[in-house]
Amino acid sequence: MLAYHTASPPQSAQIPIFHNGDAVSLAKGSYQGTIGVFLHLCNDPKWAEILEPNSEVRSHPVEWLQLRQEPTPTKEKQ
Repeated sequence: MLAYHTASPPQSAQIPIFHNGDAVSLAKGSYQGTIGVFLHLCNDPKWAEILEPNSEVRSHPVEWLQLRQEPTPTKEKQ
């Protein structure tokens, strides 16, 4: 007897939504580990521009970006 079942829709890779000013880093690619600030998506929405620490604006594939956790400021003990 043949069993019938409905196919699940393919799951796409979840890409976080970035906002202007988000701290990001490159999780993949030849510049992996580069940190920066998300500026905006390019005309091709698979690419985004980030402001890198050297004040250079560069484009990278969005799928390579990840949100970066800013270190939490700690109070010095007095």
